[in-house]
Amino acid sequence: MSHGRMKPSYVKPPHLKPSVMQICLSEGWGGLEMYPSRIIPELEAQGWQVSGLALTGSRVASSMRDAGIEPLTVRTRGAALWQLRQILGWLRERDIRLLHCHKSSDLRLAALLATLNADLRVIFTDHMGVTRPKKDLYHRWAYGHVSRLLSISEATRKRNLKAFPLPAERIQRLYLGIDPAALAPRLDAAERRALRTSLGIPWDAVTLGVAGRLTPGKGQRVFVEAFAYLVKEHPELNAHAVVIGGLTAEEGSREEYVVELQQLVEQQGLAEHITFTGFRRDLARLFEVLDVVCVPSRNEAFGLTVVEAMAAGKAVIGSASGAIPELINTHSGRLADPETPREWANAMLELVGDANLRASLGDNASERVFTYFRMSTHIAALVDVYQDVLDQQ
Repeated sequence: MSHGRMKPSYVKPPHLKPSVMQICLSEGWGGLEMYPSRIIPELEAQGWQVSGLALTGSRVASSMRDAGIEPLTVRTRGAALWQLRQILGWLRERDIRLLHCHKSSDLRLAALLATLNADLRVIFTDHMGVTRPKKDLYHRWAYGHVSRLLSISEATRKRNLKAFPLPAERIQRLYLGIDPAALAPRLDAAERRALRTSLGIPWDAVTLGVAGRLTPGKGQRVFVEAFAYLVKEHPELNAHAVVIGGLTAEEGSREEYVVELQQLVEQQGLAEHITFTGFRRDLARLFEVLDVVCVPSRNEAFGLTVVEAMAAGKAVIGSASGAIPELINTHSGRLADPETPREWANAMLELVGDANLRASLGDNASERVFTYFRMSTHIAALVDVYQDVLDQQ
């Protein structure tokens, strides 16, 4: 176990609020794993002292370091269970009484820690959305130690009310948030044109994009099939598509699915009309060269890409399933059945053919983000949850 910045004797500054530990023992890298590092600076700006627990060598651990803290690390989840006493000592030394978990598999550790130290309180954010009931003996024990279960959308909250062995008052919706300023346009006309050229996008083409891990659940196949309808039936529209996401397993995508998509593009004769960008770290800048952003995921628990595209002032077509209908209304975007490419093609046709409509939807979308989905709004509500849970001790 790595002790991070642990010192032999630690004195918590009296002016700081109670401490919280963010626990994420995941080897993956996605929205769930990114979340702790996104909120750490925001919580510290509110005066909270934040610690982290992550797997040694994981991207979660490095992201926590990038966010300004040195996390406590363990080699495996199993190793963490063997080191309960050391972790408890670490928590006591820092007067940490609040554990915030982000993977359901981490609740076993948190519940054991709370069993051994009655002063500890556990919060769990369900980032994924439960798919089956969890009311057996083990889950009743583990979730019995959860003081608050945070659902990142109303759709997931409704499922969680049915699935988890918790009273309704402990299950709360808390939308995620972003910093809209980070999505504001920064490129000048020449830079945008250069970026379009580097991606193989004709300078005068109306561009549709889809961003995310290339896996079946993200719906890129529906996007390609819908775009094929659009190009074949309306070649006069001069449209181009961009598929943003890693092409390898190391980049989080399913390689056989990538091959399937690329073969589909060839079969449909779309090679000149679709760009696969591979993994990109500059999504905010890529939004600047897209006219329409599509999010055809089948069952998003929230839809962070939707909100980011909205903040960038883009017209968005999202799936009429999961949580996405909570994010988009008729004034800020369009919805389509994630299983019906023809519906997506119709929505694409409407937006590609009407620049004024795209601009209006984009303006309304950015205002909607500012009103409901800012990071500052999310952090204020999260701090209220933290304080409420601590006040109940």
